[in-house]
Amino acid sequence: MTWQERIKRWLEHDRLDEVTREALNLLKDDEKLAEDAFYQDLAFGTGGMRGEIGPGTNRMNVYTVRKASQGIANYIKENGEMAMARGIAIAYDSRRMSPEFAQEAAKTFAANGIHTYVYSEPRTTPQLSFSVRYLNAFMGVVITASHNPPEYNGYKVYGEDGAQLNLEDADRVISFVSEVEDELGIDNSSYDPALLVSLGEKLDAAYIEQALTVQEGSANPIKAVFTPLHGASGSTVKRLLDEAGYADIVYVAEQMQPDGEFPTVKSPNPEEASAFELAEKYGKETGAELLIAIDPDGDRVGAAVLSGGHYELLNGNQTGALLIDYLLGQKQAKGTLPANGKIFKTIVTSEFGRVIAESYAVDSEDVLTGFKFIGEKLKHNDQEKKFEFLFGYEESYGYLIKDFARDKDAVQATLLLIEAAAYYKTQGMTLHDKLTELYNRHGWYREALVSMTKKGLEGAREITALLEGLREQPIREIAGIPVVSIEDYETQNRIFADMKTNEKIELPQSNVLKYFLEDGSWVCVRPSGTEPKVKYYFGVTAANERDSDEKLELLKQTFLDELNSR
Repeated sequence: MTWQERIKRWLEHDRLDEVTREALNLLKDDEKLAEDAFYQDLAFGTGGMRGEIGPGTNRMNVYTVRKASQGIANYIKENGEMAMARGIAIAYDSRRMSPEFAQEAAKTFAANGIHTYVYSEPRTTPQLSFSVRYLNAFMGVVITASHNPPEYNGYKVYGEDGAQLNLEDADRVISFVSEVEDELGIDNSSYDPALLVSLGEKLDAAYIEQALTVQEGSANPIKAVFTPLHGASGSTVKRLLDEAGYADIVYVAEQMQPDGEFPTVKSPNPEEASAFELAEKYGKETGAELLIAIDPDGDRVGAAVLSGGHYELLNGNQTGALLIDYLLGQKQAKGTLPANGKIFKTIVTSEFGRVIAESYAVDSEDVLTGFKFIGEKLKHNDQEKKFEFLFGYEESYGYLIKDFARDKDAVQATLLLIEAAAYYKTQGMTLHDKLTELYNRHGWYREALVSMTKKGLEGAREITALLEGLREQPIREIAGIPVVSIEDYETQNRIFADMKTNEKIELPQSNVLKYFLEDGSWVCVRPSGTEPKVKYYFGVTAANERDSDEKLELLKQTFLDELNSR
């Protein structure tokens, strides 16, 4: 069906609401926008769907939300009456249309006879994950588009363990969603109101009770600034820090209330320095030693630490390293560090955390990029009991300390970061001082990420050709340093320097290549799973900061030059 035929079908459909019909009549006069809105169905992938809000099959709207919900409802019903009775939990963040989309999803599930729990106000993604586990629900949904621009929203799906769906279950759900052909024909108006249960204070209190357990020590005095960047985490974090005993936290008043327009920031992304502009103003006025910002759905956290009279933004690897060392150090001092403890990180996350963990005799394990793979390890361990989970993280600012939630949890991480900063203050140190100490002790680890946008069908072909070329003509050295092995996650093989010897990689299949160099440096090539991009990750280590920085720049530039010369 062409995009013109899709528009015609919508305009002629008797269930199309008049507001959308008027918007479509205006839209169809702009051929470029109309084609983009209707040339395909909005992709429903392993994590759900995400897109711009507006009319069209390739947009987030009540009709595409109903379609996704109907597909998931059919999946739940196939799993039997017990799954329907256990039901599904729904949360939503502060974005445009998030409450409306959550209600449309809830009514669709209830219209299919499925017990449905839905929050009455914005809540974080980790709270949704926790709620699925607490309620023993069969599935969960959160309406969010993370840190995307205001015109976006999304729909993320969770399994009964509270983690994002594993690849096998996601494929089954995708097939059910794709079988729903008429998104406009779904009628969710007839449902039993008894099947809809509003969530609020009881679940909030239960989550706070669990979040308080991440504390390792007492609440020493610390001046810090916190902002939820107009997202869903503000009230939850304030309640948590109040109950934990932190009285000197300053909250960025202009950003505490949920607001999907994000009026005071260029981007509500805690990876970017611009997101900290107001927090830094508050910090300078109050003499705060630490600034913390959480993204709109509350799963990723960024921190800026006082250093020489200014605030220095930590990257995700540095924050992870600080949390690992503090957590393991406190447990070791108290005699509570388990012999079978384990941390998890993704394949593109720094080796810094692994080296720190090893200094405490704690094992670490790599998983593919995406927190769902950490969640999958935790699910298997629920039955196998092979290890005690201590920490999981990824370089993109996602951390999990206690697994009562099974997705990255910025609320937990905020509490532990503040505790760590307060503890080191009693030792006469800032977090910046502690990070420098860790570098001097374990080596100066440095990482970089370069993203190349490759839009459309041609871009997708370029990315495919790039990976194929790297497999057909393997890189043997980078910046004069020999490649000792290549991990090919597509073939699930680790290939050694002779290009003949290999061994099996025990990770799921993924179109990713990672190069390990003789000096401990590494390079990873990974197509993005959510954006039209190919990403290049680089990691090095050296004896001092200057050598590490120079080494990283040389590795990065040499590798990119090699690709450009092919």
